[in-house]
Amino acid sequence: MKKAMLFVLALQLIACGELQQVVNQLPQSGPIGNAEIAQGLRQALDLGIEKQVSKLKAEDGFFKNELVKIVMPKELQKVDKTLRDIGLGKLADEGLKVLNRAAEDAVGEATPIFVDAVKNISFTDAKNILLGSDNAATSYLQQNTESQLYTKFNPVIKNSFEKVGADKIWSNLIAKYNALPLTNNVNPDLTDYVTQEALKGVYTMIAVEEKEIRTKVSSRTTDVLRRVFTLQD
Repeated sequence: MKKAMLFVLALQLIACGELQQVVNQLPQSGPIGNAEIAQGLRQALDLGIEKQVSKLKAEDGFFKNELVKIVMPKELQKVDKTLRDIGLGKLADEGLKVLNRAAEDAVGEATPIFVDAVKNISFTDAKNILLGSDNAATSYLQQNTESQLYTKFNPVIKNSFEKVGADKIWSNLIAKYNALPLTNNVNPDLTDYVTQEALKGVYTMIAVEEKEIRTKVSSRTTDVLRRVFTLQD
């Protein structure tokens, strides 16, 4: 009799153990705190940096991406048109390409700065960002990194102009334009212009990924992302 009772007890213990394993595997549906919300936002921004900013570093990352392609600054659009009108379209195309190449070079400087900013998202800000607009996390990142990124990007772009020959191309291009009769001389600060455009491009692509995660459940590739962003659905 004792042996039979012991056998039944052993079966019950085994069953309880298996039941606990099943329970442990069930989704946890408890309240989500600010710590987990902040973790979800960090993951979303990390994905944006990893998937989108890394694309911008590649050759043609800017030049062949219509969302961020750097076009002529306003004051040089007349230069571009005039040169094309007199048969110098190839030179104008090359001038445009090297602007984008410089931006592609500079983006490599962004990742460490972004990583630090993402780590510093506070618990206090987390819920407001989550329940904000489709680019609220990107806007937070921009506010906390833009001036630092400008300082990093500007000298890289200046050096890149020299490396890819942009300084010579643009000196030649502008000299040809300024030599034409009935034109006003131009001498724009292309380094500043490309720096500003490169920054816009970086934040644009991070915002693309953030919106994907906010609006498409299939883009939420971790449990934390799924739990956190369900709150704003």
